[in-house]
Amino acid sequence: PEPELGDLIEIFRPFYRHWAIYVGDGYVVHLAPPSEVAGAGAASVMSALSDKAIVKKELLYDVAGRDRYQVNNKHDDKYSPLPSNKIIQRVEELVGQEVLYKLTSENCEHFVNELRYGVARSDQVRDVVMAAGIAGVGLAAMGLIGVMFSRSKQQKQ
Repeated sequence: PEPELGDLIEIFRPFYRHWAIYVGDGYVVHLAPPSEVAGAGAASVMSALSDKAIVKKELLYDVAGRDRYQVNNKHDDKYSPLPSNKIIQRVEELVGQEVLYKLTSENCEHFVNELRYGVARSDQVRDVVMAAGIAGVGLAAMGLIGVMFSRSKQQKQ
C-alpha cells in the first residue's frame, strides 16, 4: 500500500533493517552518515562506523535502492502514534541537522520510533543483545558439560 504521512518505512538491507519515516510526495526522512552519497542505498551501513549522522530528506526510491521495503508501524498497538501533522512538523525541523549516532542507542530505528511514538526504541538492538546473551549461556553450558565429561572420563581411568 501507498505510505501515509508519518508511516515508518522498513528497508530490508542484506544484514540489517534501515528505517525511515514517510513525509509525503514520495519522500522519506532518515539518518545517514555524513559521507553517504545520495542514492547509495546500502552505504548507510557505514553509519555503524560513525558517531554522527545527518537527518536527510530523500526520495524513498533512492533510499531503498534495490532493496525491498514496506510500511511497518509495528508499535501502533503498544503506543499511540502522534498526529501526522505533529510528526511531519518535528521531522521537517530536523532535516539537515547533524545528530549523535550510536548503533546501540541512537540509530535509525530509535530515530523514527521517537518521531512517531515519542519512544526511542530499536527491536533490532534488543534482538541482537538477546541472541548474544542466549549464545553466551549456550557456550557456558557446553563448556560446563565438557568439563563434567572430562572429569567423568578421568575418574573411570
